Amino acid sequence: MRVVVQRALDAKCLVNEENVGSIDKGFMLLVGFTHHDTMKEVKALTKKIVGLRIFEDEQGKMNKSIHDINGEILAISQFTLYADAKHGNRPSFTEAMAYEQANLLFSQFIEELKTYIPKVQTGVFGADMKISFVNDGPVTILLDSQELL
Repeated sequence: MRVVVQRALDAKCLVNEENVGSIDKGFMLLVGFTHHDTMKEVKALTKKIVGLRIFEDEQGKMNKSIHDINGEILAISQFTLYADAKHGNRPSFTEAMAYEQANLLFSQFIEELKTYIPKVQTGVFGADMKISFVNDGPVTILLDSQELL
């Protein structure tokens, strides 16, 4: 499981020009799954995400978590996080989890996030989405379950 965590001042997701998810200050997450991912990876990365202290405290140091600032999350499924572009110019996506299984695990990931953070928004799984956000900092962290477990 891979997650790109981006500290955001705001974020929104449009599908067919309709706003399907938006947040104010918090995290913009891009989330991808590979074949062997399970709830073990979901739980580990959820705990890591909500515990990340990448928001500034009163002294300007990154010392606060998303929970500490009452932040929000926009999570977007992103199978292309498992793109393999080592050979040629057209990426292979064979390492990305199959659609049905990934959709289920993404839903479980969202429910797990909601146990920690009250406002979690998403896009539409598998849809052509237009994402816009203001990356605050910029701060971007790449998490990979293989490096955490």
